[in-house]
Amino acid sequence: MRSIATTRCAAMGAAALFVAAAVSAPSAHAVNGDTHITGTGVQQTIDCRNATLHVNGNNNQVFALGSCWAVTMQGSGNIVVADNVVNDITVYGWDQTVMYKNGNPFVWDRGRELGMTNRINRVPA
Repeated sequence: MRSIATTRCAAMGAAALFVAAAVSAPSAHAVNGDTHITGTGVQQTIDCRNATLHVNGNNNQVFALGSCWAVTMQGSGNIVVADNVVNDITVYGWDQTVMYKNGNPFVWDRGRELGMTNRINRVPA
């Protein structure tokens, strides 16, 4: 009888740890609603929800649906394709690509200021 109770208790403890780990997993969204994509080789489609998209790392590919308030990139070899950018696009680093379909954002290519090559273009919707 004691063995069955011990087994059940251990099983319930393991289940509780699994649920706690799943519930406390970090979200991709910051407290203010901005989306942060950080890493190397990340491929992700997100909904901007009128917030700022921050991409930091190398060789990431992000497809931003909806309307982004702004797009900010750091690193190298990142690609962002955005449906709409409202306010600004700021790019640090080199070999970065931002393509946006709609909007009239202010474009600030900090990498180009330092002699690096980035591509920031409006493309047909």
